[in-house]
Amino acid sequence: MNVLLIRVVNGLTRLSPTVTRFSQSIAFESSISVIPKEYTKDWKQSEEYTKDLPDPTLANPYNKPKKLCILCKYGIKVDYKNTQLLSQFVSPYTGRLYDKHITGLCEKQHQVLKQEYEKSVAYYLMSSDFREPKYAKDPKLFDPTRPQRPNPY
Repeated sequence: MNVLLIRVVNGLTRLSPTVTRFSQSIAFESSISVIPKEYTKDWKQSEEYTKDLPDPTLANPYNKPKKLCILCKYGIKVDYKNTQLLSQFVSPYTGRLYDKHITGLCEKQHQVLKQEYEKSVAYYLMSSDFREPKYAKDPKLFDPTRPQRPNPY
């Protein structure tokens, strides 16, 4: 009985001050032998607590929209025979692939690009030392001097 009274008093202290005073007066009266059912209700189930909760059906306004890489966004399939596309991700000076933090590609597309580039170099469709000059005037998909994400190292 005493444990139940303490739980009721502790539970109702989180509600409004009038309910708290009322529950304390009930707890300290020795003439009460049975506590009414409405006072034993858990405080999280009370109407006063639940009326200020956010609506669970609404979307979170602080969630940022998921960013897609350029290949995922437009549904472009990378193929080793498409050397013009592959050359967009190759440095014109060194012939190496740009890192994914510079190109803005996702991990999956970067791995596919890397495999297809190596396959294209192995079949001698592209040079591994420099970029083809005929693709020098192609439009830029990204700016290599301004990475889209900070360097992870």
